[in-house]
Amino acid sequence: MEVYIVFTDTKTNLSRMIKNCTGYPFSHVSISFTKDLSQMYSFGRKDTDNAFIAGFVKEDVHDHLFQRADCAVTKLELTEENYGRIWAYVQKMELEKDSFKYNFTGLFAVALNYNFNRKNAYFCSHFVSEALSAGNVRLADKPPALMTPRDIFSSESLEMIYRGDMRNYPYLERVSSYAQESLMLEAVQ
Repeated sequence: MEVYIVFTDTKTNLSRMIKNCTGYPFSHVSISFTKDLSQMYSFGRKDTDNAFIAGFVKEDVHDHLFQRADCAVTKLELTEENYGRIWAYVQKMELEKDSFKYNFTGLFAVALNYNFNRKNAYFCSHFVSEALSAGNVRLADKPPALMTPRDIFSSESLEMIYRGDMRNYPYLERVSSYAQESLMLEAVQ
């Protein structure tokens, strides 16, 4: 079985700020349980127009932020048992999503290499690392609260399957013309 680890640069102000601090081309990471990325989860924006309204999210790759994003999609092979544990962990979080917050303070702690764990608070790479840990998968020798997208991306366990514009990712589930028109209108507004 496999999960997909998706790295993105959404080209927002916050994304640019993170990239300037890290010197790394991707500022966000997500985990998907499907190759078409229709079951993709992370900690990020709940409101695409406001970075400060953030928490646990099921992400929509057809959203205008992702459609303008640069990305790298990687695949991680898992046993059925490990996959099941990761899926159960993420589904439990989705059921309790209102009890989780985005850990903005944790972003600064990572920059200082300080292992700062706030209860029920995560940022994207912390969440992905915790989810993988639930399935007994460790991609680096660091605590999850100190993991960055770069640390995850550097793992030799990941197999690159695509790098480029998200809108050109070959496995995306195609949206209807009505949905495409809605996305274009949303992007204009």
